[in-house]
Amino acid sequence: MNLYEAIFVRKSVRNFNMDTLNPQLMDKIRAHYREVSGMFANIDTDYAILDNRKGQQRMLSLFGVKAPYYLAFYSEEAPRSMMNMGCMMEQMVLYMCSIGVATCFIGSNKVKRNQQQKDGKDLVGIVAFGKSKGPHIRKQSEAKRIPLEELCTYKEVPRQWMKQLLEAARLAPSSMNSQPWRFVAYDNRIHIFSKRHSLDQLKKWDEVNFGIMFANMMVVAEELWLDVDFIRLEDISQKNFPNSQYVLSAILKA
Repeated sequence: MNLYEAIFVRKSVRNFNMDTLNPQLMDKIRAHYREVSGMFANIDTDYAILDNRKGQQRMLSLFGVKAPYYLAFYSEEAPRSMMNMGCMMEQMVLYMCSIGVATCFIGSNKVKRNQQQKDGKDLVGIVAFGKSKGPHIRKQSEAKRIPLEELCTYKEVPRQWMKQLLEAARLAPSSMNSQPWRFVAYDNRIHIFSKRHSLDQLKKWDEVNFGIMFANMMVVAEELWLDVDFIRLEDISQKNFPNSQYVLSAILKA
């Protein structure tokens, strides 16, 4: 299984065995982090693996998900840093799924004080991981997501690769399964909106959610040999939309 295939079958796991993962598997996870690219250049990030096999991370187990390990993600404070980190987190969970490791994004950041920062960077997200008590994958049809027809407006007849890209975006996990994204698709570009429009800035977890979704788009683009650029178009960002908030546009070249 590769990352592209993992998009369609990965599921969020909440019941873990507290078994030790073998050192080779842990080394693969560490090595893959070094290969992960964020959405935006020059945002300094880092990670740490928190061991919970003996219950050392009691607060995370109580308020999040009890797992043998947690992958903690750190970032410097910068514009769109949460979106950037969401993108990196999703790439990691897709990779772990591809090598048989179960994962779950958790909302709790209740860690020990000395784990809240790393080399001047703040903790921004945590993923529980380990061996699942049951399957760590599911059928694509079992994903509880809004149909693409309700998420996307087509301005031009979409090509097949455009449909694959949007389907992967639709399947992206989000906090409380909120699925905040909406799409307006043309032949070679997708304008992406948030359904939440009451604030000028996206809330913290909305930014993370969109980063996760953009990671799925990036993985599909790489699989299909497409070039994709995520940019903010000024002519759209200056418009007022009654039921949505403009986020970014994906510009694609086959």
